[in-house]
Amino acid sequence: MSTANVGFEENLWLMADKLRGSMDASEYKNVVLGLLFLKYVSDSFEEKFAELQEDEWADPEDKDEYLAENIFWVPKEARWTFIKENAKKPEVGQIIDSAMIAIEKENESLRGVLPKDYARPALDKTRLGETIDLFSFKVGDKESRAQDVLGRVYEYFLGKFASAEGKNGGEFYTPSSVVKLLVQMLEPYKGRVYDPCCGSGGMFVQSEKFVEEHQGKLGDIAVYGQESNPTTWKLAKMNLAIRGIDGNIGDHNADTFHNDLHKGLKADYIIANPPFNISDWGGEKLREDVRWQYGTPPVGNANYAWIQHMVSKLAPSGTAGFVLANGSMSTSTIAELEIRKNLIEQDLVECIVTLPGQLFYSTAIPVCIWFVTRNKAKNSEKERKGEILFIDARKIGSMSTRTLKEFSSEDINKIADVYHAWLGTNNQVYKDIAGFCKVAKLEEVREHEYILTPGRYVGLEEVEEDSEPFEDKMERITSELAEQFTKSKRLENQIRGALEGIGYGV
Repeated sequence: MSTANVGFEENLWLMADKLRGSMDASEYKNVVLGLLFLKYVSDSFEEKFAELQEDEWADPEDKDEYLAENIFWVPKEARWTFIKENAKKPEVGQIIDSAMIAIEKENESLRGVLPKDYARPALDKTRLGETIDLFSFKVGDKESRAQDVLGRVYEYFLGKFASAEGKNGGEFYTPSSVVKLLVQMLEPYKGRVYDPCCGSGGMFVQSEKFVEEHQGKLGDIAVYGQESNPTTWKLAKMNLAIRGIDGNIGDHNADTFHNDLHKGLKADYIIANPPFNISDWGGEKLREDVRWQYGTPPVGNANYAWIQHMVSKLAPSGTAGFVLANGSMSTSTIAELEIRKNLIEQDLVECIVTLPGQLFYSTAIPVCIWFVTRNKAKNSEKERKGEILFIDARKIGSMSTRTLKEFSSEDINKIADVYHAWLGTNNQVYKDIAGFCKVAKLEEVREHEYILTPGRYVGLEEVEEDSEPFEDKMERITSELAEQFTKSKRLENQIRGALEGIGYGV
């Protein structure tokens, strides 16, 4: 299959989904993504193997030759050529499980990460063999890596699985256009990037892409994160491994609130999409937690616990951008209002963006993005203390499917450019735009009782000035109303006549 074809990810998905049959999407996800990963490491290994065979001074079976170039060592029984040769055998499941075990054994960073359940009786071995045949194109050689073939397929498949699984699958998947918006606004060029609920690692991938696209050095950012779901944590480990991202997401899955794996970390950038409105987060066990500097979050909702956890992780000049449910901007429960008031009074809230509904696979509820920072004066050319930028982006974006909306590059630029103009980090001059963006002083936010909903501040969109003279307009409206009245009377007479004709007295 040519990777140059537009939409090859979609074609591949259609074929893979056909092979899924009656298998549950969450189950099949691990089958397909595990095979993709195996194909990737094998492609890069076999390409290097062929190179070394041409070199009379090199040993293609010398493990160090591969490690020196950040290529995973793949034992003979795990190479794709061997797996493909055996794809039609009844024991293909055992062969793949053995391959996964062998790769983990030889590569410490993959220990305990790869799926090893291909031999189970419930997995149709004929379909498994057909799925192996499906991945006949290269995903791990140099050319494919340059085109990010596997990354594109991985991202597309994760999105499709999230859609197929509904709420449960969508919990860990942030749509790529939302991630791109966050990354473009934060611009994580250099420093420590942290995601306390990293899902399958999409935030890290986009951060690295951003640095790469802007001719920065990938080594200039260090990635930290953790994930509580064990399956999703494994996906993140694989996702980072295929990109060559050396991220620290812990050596096991863990709950951020109850087992913080990065206790001493102070991050320059925090990018996150915490699960919305979680009620069973174990808040009753954390009433006296040191992270609650601005008030104790309610046991019944984790939103403000996430906010304070992230604030506690910020470096002195760090900034966090994170997605939350819209309720977080205006909730009036005593605990949450108190925390929000304290965050605003301490001048930590930098910018609030409301997004349209239907952006997420797992929920149609509209969401917002918060930006909080330890240092509003980080750009000395602009004095932004005591100010909050409000952006109402609810009308931006277009439907990519019947049920899903996404942002185009132009949409992302429109939002990000306003933010950077206000920060003074681009060459544009910031100005308030009625119905879209407004800078509000702290006094104004106090007057609104610390409600942060942008709609309260940006006002109504300006409409084009009406040039029709008043007298002409009144004459036109009167004429239109008279015409409507005549039509309704005519209709009334017709109905009356029809009813009388069938014996109904009116």
